[in-house]
Amino acid sequence: MKNRAGSFLWNLRQFSTLVPTGRTVRLYPSGFCRPKIVYSNWNLFQSYLSNFDNRMQSSIRYLFQDALIFKSGGDGFQTKGISTATVLTVDRLLCPRRLSFNSEHFVSDNGLKKNFHHEPFNEDVLTKRTKPTPINCRKLSQECNSLSDVLDIFSKAPTFPSSNYFSAMWTIAKRMSDDQKRFEKQLMFNHPAFSQLCEQIMREAKIMHYDNLLFSLHAMVKLGIPQNTLLVQTLLRVVQERINECDETCLSVLSTILEAMEPCKNVDVLRAGLRMLVDQQVWKIERVFTLQTVMKCIGKDAPIGLKRKLEMKALKELDQFSVLNSQHMFAVLAAMNHCSTVLLNECSKIVTSNIHGCPFKILISILQSCRDLQYVNIDLFKGIADYVATTFDMWKLKKVLFLLILFENFGFRPVSLMDLFMKKAADEPGILNVKSLVSILHVYSSLNHFHKCWTHEFLEVMASALTGSLHHISSENLLNAVCSFCLMNHFPLAPINQLLQKDIIHDLLTSGDVERNVHKLHVLAACLKLEAPCHKDTHLVLPQLPPTPLHPHAKVAEVLSSLLGEGCFSNSVWLPHNYYIDFEIRMDANRSQVLPFSDVDAVTSATNIQRVAVLCVPRSTYCLDSTHPRGFLAMKMRHLKVMGFHVILAITCPVNTALLCLWENFLHLIPVVSMCFPLLTAHVYTLIP
Repeated sequence: MKNRAGSFLWNLRQFSTLVPTGRTVRLYPSGFCRPKIVYSNWNLFQSYLSNFDNRMQSSIRYLFQDALIFKSGGDGFQTKGISTATVLTVDRLLCPRRLSFNSEHFVSDNGLKKNFHHEPFNEDVLTKRTKPTPINCRKLSQECNSLSDVLDIFSKAPTFPSSNYFSAMWTIAKRMSDDQKRFEKQLMFNHPAFSQLCEQIMREAKIMHYDNLLFSLHAMVKLGIPQNTLLVQTLLRVVQERINECDETCLSVLSTILEAMEPCKNVDVLRAGLRMLVDQQVWKIERVFTLQTVMKCIGKDAPIGLKRKLEMKALKELDQFSVLNSQHMFAVLAAMNHCSTVLLNECSKIVTSNIHGCPFKILISILQSCRDLQYVNIDLFKGIADYVATTFDMWKLKKVLFLLILFENFGFRPVSLMDLFMKKAADEPGILNVKSLVSILHVYSSLNHFHKCWTHEFLEVMASALTGSLHHISSENLLNAVCSFCLMNHFPLAPINQLLQKDIIHDLLTSGDVERNVHKLHVLAACLKLEAPCHKDTHLVLPQLPPTPLHPHAKVAEVLSSLLGEGCFSNSVWLPHNYYIDFEIRMDANRSQVLPFSDVDAVTSATNIQRVAVLCVPRSTYCLDSTHPRGFLAMKMRHLKVMGFHVILAITCPVNTALLCLWENFLHLIPVVSMCFPLLTAHVYTLIP
């Protein structure tokens, strides 16, 4: 008896030494001690919104079943049921050590003896016997069909780590439709075990593996748990404290989380910490996917030094880029607002050579990113346009229209694709709504695109569709559509008559973008006056346009002086309908000589005088990589011709060389002059062959 009593007391001392925490343990038949968290019944959104500064409770219970239970008081043994044993706190809350007993017999609560075999204190044995079996996230997501099913399983037998439950719920939610996902989320928030799961994960936040912590936070953000809740803010704080534990996988997950979250104090601090961490570890990143995820997250306001370091790392890994990596690099650089021409050129080559089979969504993303970065690559644009034209029947008309709108932003005119779209739109006008109609007219008028066979039919179909929508179209959309028709020299009667009504004109002059509306109304008035026979008597009382800043072209004036002599041309000439020309030259009707300007010259419209307008226009007034004039320039050339002018266009662009090449026979008004000198290149074209 003395030996047994001594053995019992020794075991009691070992218990107090090895398990220094307040816990209750349930001894399962298999010999494992499974931890269970003690929950309090609290409302999630009331508690962790208002008690953000409250400390997380750290008490954990272990439940002994069918075994002797110790109590902190002096009440002896608990003979039935389950009781708690209060001891001290340990660092690893959910990794308890195994008790070691020297005695071979132990007295149970029902007075029976149970045999316990003494085992040596071996760490491997302890780990094997005491480590709780975590629930498998993948298996859980496969077995459950709803978010509530996961919470039901958690409420029956919670296991560590609780991040698996959130990850499983997000995996299940990704398989659902939007309506079903919305309904399931509401059930999740109302589930009685949800608040318990939130409390448990807050308790486990400081002890679970860092990647599990990030996966759980990612799942919470994706599941729509409000960002200003105690749960999310607590996890953000813990992620900040443990950010030095980041490996490459954690960097990728953390970057994805920050990209999906709205700015707040904790998010901003965490983003700043991530930037410092990336600055230190950028050369250690091995996977291109992780590099791109980090680049996309650091933000447009990141230091330029960090952006260039990431750019150099990407260039170093170019040989490892897959086609998908090359496609995504455009959006990555747009997200960090850093245009790396070298990197984009290399990615463009890969994308163009592997364009077939590329999803339409990726094509749109590439063009949007190029627009944001102001990056122009003719080969890339042609490759995308040719691919879509080749597979035109595969795509919906609205998708192709979106592509054309992006091309129009660059001034790029894909001729074959626009011809196919024109024919398709003319054949199937019923699929067009008002928004699509206005966009189509804008694209075709801006790029000044015509087809020798289908243009008239196309414009008639568009006018008919617009006429059928007059009862519900807005004033601004009507103005935009009619102006597009005017740019294409087409004047549908019904839309123009409705636009000219006093109430609509008043609405345009008093609401919306008034300055833009006034400019378009002036364009409409000029077109009606000069090109529409049935509306020549129309008079619109419009506010004056703001003065246009003048840009004198001294180099062009110098060249004209050397060609024609002093006093043989006039510069900065204003004409009716607010038209401005840079230089005017007067010639005889036979174009044999240039007539000098004089103050007494009163007759400028005589039949024996040919007026020549020289327009200095930037390259942007032409379609990209072509000499095809865009809509407003083409309209201005038509109107100048109606006013009796012959038009010469001098395209100006900066160059670095100095060269002046003059040709004879300038007076025949054919492409005769090509001038290149510092800061100016002028290519001269004529309206009349």
